[in-house]
Amino acid sequence: MSRRGLVAAVVAIIAVAGAGAAVTALGAPEKERVSATGADSGRASGLPPATTPLTRGDLSDSSQQDGTLGHLGERKINAGPAGTLNWIAPTGSTVERDERLYEVDGRPVRLMYGAEPMYRTLKTGDEGKDVRQLEENLAALGYTGFTVDEEFTAKTAEAVKRWQKSHDLKRTGTVGTDAIAFAGSAVRVKEAGAALGDQVGPGRPVLTVTGSERVVRFKIPVADAGLAKPGTRVSVQLPDGTRAPGKVSSAGKTASAGDDPQDRTPKIDVTVSFDAPEKVQGLDQSPVTVDLTGETRRNVLSVPVNALLALPGGGFGVQVVEDGKARDVAVELGMFGQGRVEISGEGLREGMKIGVPSA
Repeated sequence: MSRRGLVAAVVAIIAVAGAGAAVTALGAPEKERVSATGADSGRASGLPPATTPLTRGDLSDSSQQDGTLGHLGERKINAGPAGTLNWIAPTGSTVERDERLYEVDGRPVRLMYGAEPMYRTLKTGDEGKDVRQLEENLAALGYTGFTVDEEFTAKTAEAVKRWQKSHDLKRTGTVGTDAIAFAGSAVRVKEAGAALGDQVGPGRPVLTVTGSERVVRFKIPVADAGLAKPGTRVSVQLPDGTRAPGKVSSAGKTASAGDDPQDRTPKIDVTVSFDAPEKVQGLDQSPVTVDLTGETRRNVLSVPVNALLALPGGGFGVQVVEDGKARDVAVELGMFGQGRVEISGEGLREGMKIGVPSA
């Protein structure tokens, strides 16, 4: 294997480790050894099959990734009351606080916001996080007069009665799974879990929903994971050709090779949130392109990655061609990006001819 071939085996490791990473290189035949300053230590090396100029300029580790437009976390909403399903929120619609999710025997079940599931009938004397959630929703809807805490008091019951009156319900002062369901925020209906006319009951799914916020999901190779850290700014090209700014909101901790037998590269899952998700248009699962802005190094020397050589004493070098002769020069590596690598070393200057493999 050539010294450039040996380099290819470790370049990915260097890119993950970051700019300036120290990696022990693989050895090369003694007859090809030259000093770090370029003096010949054996017979003169042959000329490379091709050269490229050593260039100076800005280098960025930005990249483009194929993603899919979607919505935040998926979950199922189970029926509370038993009976005949006679209405259900349409697929693709967004349901907000106090709006109908579905109806059983003509009785609406409405959405309230909260992380705790609705699992009991709440009444005076009850305590718990679900009580606080209910009170927070009542207060947000304007039904006040109680202290928002984890205790269901007589004042809470009065607020519930006013809420029930506004929806033409019997004023009991109690509320249960036959009237409300909790979800973390507004939801978007992905699909129905039952058909109109079906008999439903507690525990049976009636809706599959997601969060209402638009997001993008994509997979990125582990070698490029540093480009998609949470908080990284991105630009997303949408299906209609427009662009929307956003940032990486989450990145997976576990790599997977995926299901494609043609590409077993280990990758992690990444989610992007938009700065203005309400303005993002496009069908669910539409393909998009994510531009990861990455870091930019200004006014640096760089060469194509395949110009690197593994030096026998450790480290990396490039082959400088001058006056019809080739010599190896040791270099320190910086940022990798756009198929190039930042290098620095003694005697290097812009415009030098650097050996590369033939095309």
